Amino acid sequence: MKYAALVLFLSLLLSCNGDKREKALYFAHNSPQSHPVHKGALKFQEVLAKKSGGKLTLKIFPDGQLGSEREVLELLQIGSVGITKVSAATLSNFVPEYSVLGVPYLFRNNAHKFEVLEGEIGKSILKKGSKFWLRGLSYYDAGNRSFYTKTKPIYTPEDLVGLKIRVMNNQMAINMVNALGGSATPMAYGELYTAIQQGVVDGAENNPPSFVSSNHYEVSKYYTLDEHSAVPDVILIGTKAWEKLSSEEKVWVQEAADASANAQKEFWRISVESSMKKAREGGVEIIIPEKSVFANKAKSVLQEFQASYPELALLVEEINAK
Repeated sequence: MKYAALVLFLSLLLSCNGDKREKALYFAHNSPQSHPVHKGALKFQEVLAKKSGGKLTLKIFPDGQLGSEREVLELLQIGSVGITKVSAATLSNFVPEYSVLGVPYLFRNNAHKFEVLEGEIGKSILKKGSKFWLRGLSYYDAGNRSFYTKTKPIYTPEDLVGLKIRVMNNQMAINMVNALGGSATPMAYGELYTAIQQGVVDGAENNPPSFVSSNHYEVSKYYTLDEHSAVPDVILIGTKAWEKLSSEEKVWVQEAADASANAQKEFWRISVESSMKKAREGGVEIIIPEKSVFANKAKSVLQEFQASYPELALLVEEINAK
């Protein structure tokens, strides 16, 4: 009933925008308004309005107002919402090619990551979702995920042995932590602070802005920057909304999405710097390990992935060759 009411509400919003001289696209996301994602969305809104001369506008619904990532994806598929931001990890449940971006230690560094995502490989993955009514427009930076723990610092994979590490409910993440010697423990993100505080889990893994904004740095005093994964966010437009745009409008939307992605990278960089500063001031010990030791230990995850999905293994090889 809640879902049906939401669809009806959105339909009424759309019907109220009856002036044919102006079109509106609805952009829903789950991030707070202080987050680099929302700041990127505002840039999208600004550039689209400028390029279209106000003929095509973006209305933004932040803070999960229109539902969870998965719920909003479904709204895109039926055409009730136009655009959203979603993690490539979540999107891999719809479009298998996105799962490649979760392979541990896939990217050598940030320069390599953006070369792949903004080049032909990244663009080809964005197009794969069209057959599922989810057309990719651009990538947003979601940083690099690293381990943080409550009582024991992590210098090498051996230090993870016997530790319960919270992960997303994603098979790649589970396999990675287990391969490194830890005990992967899927758990809802909202339960994590209390779980670390009470010792239900020994730690977790995430990027610096999430580590700090969630206040996990208050209960986890060791942060090891092994940067085991760099799963990006993806800006999507539903194909139903895309097909209603003229050729000129499609150009405006794509150019605005690209401009917002470039701006969001800088918003993210600033957020990482301020988050790391706050973590240090909060008494967190920042550990810079030898990443190659972790990467070598995690190779079995890649090998298993390549054996299970030979068609996607070719994509990994293309990325490694860049």
